[in-house]
Amino acid sequence: MDRIEQLHIFARVAHSGSFTQAADQLGLPRATVSLAVQQLESRLGTRLLARTTRRVALTQDGQALLERAQALVADMQELEQQFRPQGGALSGRLRVDMPSRIARRLVAPALPGFFALHPGVEVELGSSDRAVDLVQEGVDLALRVGTPPASSLVARPLGQLRMVNCASPDYLARCGTPRSPQDLARHQAVNYASPTSGRVEPWEWQQAGQVHTLVLPGSVAVNNAETYIACCLAGLGLIQVPAFDVREHLQSAELVEVLPDWPAPAMPMQLLYPHRRHLSRRLQVFSQWLAEVLAPCWEAGDPSRGLG
Repeated sequence: MDRIEQLHIFARVAHSGSFTQAADQLGLPRATVSLAVQQLESRLGTRLLARTTRRVALTQDGQALLERAQALVADMQELEQQFRPQGGALSGRLRVDMPSRIARRLVAPALPGFFALHPGVEVELGSSDRAVDLVQEGVDLALRVGTPPASSLVARPLGQLRMVNCASPDYLARCGTPRSPQDLARHQAVNYASPTSGRVEPWEWQQAGQVHTLVLPGSVAVNNAETYIACCLAGLGLIQVPAFDVREHLQSAELVEVLPDWPAPAMPMQLLYPHRRHLSRRLQVFSQWLAEVLAPCWEAGDPSRGLG
């Protein structure tokens, strides 16, 4: 194993805080990861990691090495890409994370087309509604909807997701159809609680260029998009959701769009990368492919516009 690879393994252990997690993220045996770090420590003549039964932490020398190690690994990756034919076959593993609904409804069905073009690439597709730590968990790319919190991550804006207000026919038969935001006081919502903070998101609408909010009562609060839509289908209240997410339900009249003139603000969608200077060619190619797969969902081209 060469020194650059040892530095790459050391950096992954440092970020994950675990030899086992680093081995899983790199697709290597744990013994190989442990040996690489031991050899690096022996070569440098210093202990880089303090090991406990539960956690691995950087020593002072390890902290000093980490930033330089990441720069050296990135420089080597850039150098290899410079001399690798651009038309050459891509290979290697990518760890990607995105919301579960987008993964299931949009990305997974399109993946065979990507693998037909790039059979040498392996994709580990994580899908959840929680925010993951890209650096600690070794994620190469994350797709996020909404405004991300300030961080050192590199963000690539993709587009805006058009939002719609929905209810089931059963709910509207029982509670009536709201005709304006003033009618909302007589309605209830399926409340959505942030998986990260637990905070219930208020109802939002745009009017005269301003965004208004209102906390609606509700019998149920959820922290998962699948459950959010399922509760609406069950007649438990109004929801606000990206249009692509309920396109089929609107077409089949399982859900009805309400208050179409008072939508919530469109939600930004972006790709997030760990803070680093260079991206592998396989990551660049996958990112571009993903942007093209998601393009029909953006506000300007959403084919569900006008449904309901």
